[in-house]
Amino acid sequence: MRAMYYEAFGATPTVRTLPDPTPAPDGVVVKVAATGLCRSDWHGWMGHDPDIRLPHVPGHELAGVIVALGPAVRHFRLGQRVTVPFVAGCGHCAECRSGNQQVCEAQFQPGFTHWGSFAELVAIDRADQNLVELPEAIDFATAASLGCRYATSFRAVVDQARVTGGEWVAVHGCGGVGLSAIQIAAALGAQPIAIDIAADKLAFARSIGAVASINARETTDVVAAIRDFSGGGAHVSLDALGSPTTCFNSIACLRRRGRHVQIGLMLAENAEPKIPMARVIAHELEIYGSHGMQAWRYDAMLAMIAAGRLAPDRLIGRLISLDEAVPALVGLDKATDIGISVITRF
Repeated sequence: MRAMYYEAFGATPTVRTLPDPTPAPDGVVVKVAATGLCRSDWHGWMGHDPDIRLPHVPGHELAGVIVALGPAVRHFRLGQRVTVPFVAGCGHCAECRSGNQQVCEAQFQPGFTHWGSFAELVAIDRADQNLVELPEAIDFATAASLGCRYATSFRAVVDQARVTGGEWVAVHGCGGVGLSAIQIAAALGAQPIAIDIAADKLAFARSIGAVASINARETTDVVAAIRDFSGGGAHVSLDALGSPTTCFNSIACLRRRGRHVQIGLMLAENAEPKIPMARVIAHELEIYGSHGMQAWRYDAMLAMIAAGRLAPDRLIGRLISLDEAVPALVGLDKATDIGISVITRF
């Protein structure tokens, strides 16, 4: 198979021919039809993820067709269109038994704990617990774009933050995660406020549901601006970027008993950010993380897409080839594109 491959963190990957994977007894091999390019892949390539063992094939947002089955797989068949959450559960631990596979004690992640989907083929273990059947109406590129950013945002907005109609929702960062969260919050009848430093991203955020926007580069006090727009503070605030500044502002902009959800990764030198703990205590704020979404919860998201309430395809920016993905991955930390890049040509 052709695959993107690197042997050292930070070294430019190459596209080369590697051995085809074979399925584990409980697993499948998927012929990749589309796979999203995500900032998490950049973090992995930089060496920020301790689970990656070199050499490595990245890629964790994928959709495709099953082309090989292990003998223990019972609920899926050859030729079936599928996707998979980027966090896959073991199916046996206490968290999996409680339905919380996204925090499985023995989780695996394509593109991190093992070779991923920047390749023509990818092996997925524990298929019965983790694969999601794709409706025919959802194309592969759209399905791949759900795998990390959109699904994580869906869980963050719907399950963790419990957003309801009429609530003010501040979204810090208008990359793929933030734009997904804005679209989902708007679909629930909430009032999203978009915060970013790029005028074009803020304009796009308004086109998909944001009722207000704040340019953090041009605004002296972002927290005060959010409070003004929302009449006293956001009910919910999400850090969709992952920086000390956006994390602090997300918590500080909440009204009393508000909910903060941290979606953006806080890694390396940003792993332990300062937060306004006195405000958390005095105002009884709630702080949550959001780490992917369980396979069984995809039905709710897919139903909203099928009903036309969500349009994740609007967040796709470019369809690129595997070869084009190499410079795209290397430059992802400086990318200014609106929308998600998805690899569809291998």
